[in-house]
Amino acid sequence: MPTEVLLAQIAISKYADDLPLFLQERIYARDRVEIDRRQMAQWMGRVSFELEILAAHVMGEALKGPRVFSDETSLPTLAPGTGAVKKAGSGPMPATTAPLAVAGRPWLPTASRTADPENAFADISAVTAAFCRWTDMLPAISSSARMDGGNDGPRLAGCWAGASISSTPPGTARSPPPRSDAWLICGSSRPKCAANVPKRVRRRGQAISAPIVTGLFTLWQQTLPRISGKSKLAEPIRYAIARREIFERFLTDSLIEPDSNIVERAIRPQTIIHKNILFAGSDGDGRTWAIIATLLQTSRMNNVDPAAWLTQTLGRIANQWSSAEIDALMPWNHRP
Repeated sequence: MPTEVLLAQIAISKYADDLPLFLQERIYARDRVEIDRRQMAQWMGRVSFELEILAAHVMGEALKGPRVFSDETSLPTLAPGTGAVKKAGSGPMPATTAPLAVAGRPWLPTASRTADPENAFADISAVTAAFCRWTDMLPAISSSARMDGGNDGPRLAGCWAGASISSTPPGTARSPPPRSDAWLICGSSRPKCAANVPKRVRRRGQAISAPIVTGLFTLWQQTLPRISGKSKLAEPIRYAIARREIFERFLTDSLIEPDSNIVERAIRPQTIIHKNILFAGSDGDGRTWAIIATLLQTSRMNNVDPAAWLTQTLGRIANQWSSAEIDALMPWNHRP
């Protein structure tokens, strides 16, 4: 019978500290504690089953926020009986700043990455703006968000951190804005996004960014006819030009930030883990990964010790905590 402390230790070691179960098995064996990795996998499956309602609540709260940032990451999944892995992913992973939360939902393996059978953004109607990188514009987002400036539903805003890859085409003149200008946009505009920053500071950021944005779009429009339409450079340039309005939206709306780096930073630990844990053992393992990682990373974002939060939460669940008081179990409401 594992205690809550042991379950929390195993979960954090795997989903937050990059230690796959076979390595944990060796570590415990050095202390003469025999815990089979298959046993630990079963425990993690049960933990995720108990925590699934919490992860769903985090997702719901994230989509209620005034701003939702989106990105995605892939997780190869073992295909039983084939000895190979199939490509799977998280689908859109939203993050929000009110409250601080990041939520992942397993994206079932499909032949096309544009298909998302579990549309994580189906309930995004209450959100003011969605942020995404040009590579992550999935129909799951674009079908729910408005490209124009209307007020009916969420509005989409472009991520300049992603667009920066095409800001300096090779072989072009040096007189237009250099590549670093896309990052200058992010830096100069960041202060205007804080609610407590004076309006004059926000206007200053917009004033600095506006001519840079104009210069970049001029550069892209001049460059596109001079390069191969099938090149890797042409694709993001065409994408940005066709969606100029959403990339310029941060210049007039103080709520909008120029990039989606908040969610990029939030999911980076999962990308690093891939180096040690190369694939999920099954679709169920992928779901377990998404549920537990959602809650542990949300704890970190709120400066909460994930071990303390998970140990306390598992204990409360074991003692029949009421689902009507689920909000008290959220990491941002954690009290030791």
